[in-house]
Amino acid sequence: MTKKKVVVLSGAGVSAESGIATFRDSNGLWEGNDVMAVASPQGWQKNKALVLEFYNQRRKQAASVKPNEAHHVIAALEDDFEVVVITQNVDNLHERAGSTNIIHLHGELFKSRSTVDEKLIYDMKGLEINIGDKCEKGSQLRPHIVWFGESVPLIAEAARICETADFFVVVGTSLVVYPAASLVDYVPLDTPRFIVDPKKPEVSYSKKQTFIEEKATTGMVKVRNWLLQNK
Repeated sequence: MTKKKVVVLSGAGVSAESGIATFRDSNGLWEGNDVMAVASPQGWQKNKALVLEFYNQRRKQAASVKPNEAHHVIAALEDDFEVVVITQNVDNLHERAGSTNIIHLHGELFKSRSTVDEKLIYDMKGLEINIGDKCEKGSQLRPHIVWFGESVPLIAEAARICETADFFVVVGTSLVVYPAASLVDYVPLDTPRFIVDPKKPEVSYSKKQTFIEEKATTGMVKVRNWLLQNK
């Protein structure tokens, strides 16, 4: 029997429960840095060393934490469903929990890429990229991260996947960051949707939606139980 497809859109709230700081706080800073100084092409051109060190620290932080119950519940859904995780997170916690089909919309923290050929992407062996680390074409390596002002190359693929969802789950994201927030619009109207967030957003997507006003770890357990009963 063909498994039904569960598409999960995950955001910073999932990683936060593992101890990874959310993207930025209310004053626009990210771990004490101006966001545009460390997450934009302009910041990169101005101070490559600062940007590299910032992501080196983010990488070390991500490597020091473990997947939480939400990650594990999502991974375990693969036993009963075809699961695609579309994540705004750049860490590898979904992979470490066992999920096997993941689209990283905003890039991957544990990969580097060439600054002259964006198709040259490398799995990192260590936790640092430093000035002088170069790609095979001789250019400085940069974090494989989608910065402000850059296109999101995987958004079209993610939209196509959302169109085929039998069940759609949003967890750990406030759905205010575009273009990721637009993915909801591609989900068929008759597809059951679950929005897991401690703060219920002031939105309505379809009649077949369920808001679970809880954090990711406890909310995903409720989603899993419903899915298993309705597969």
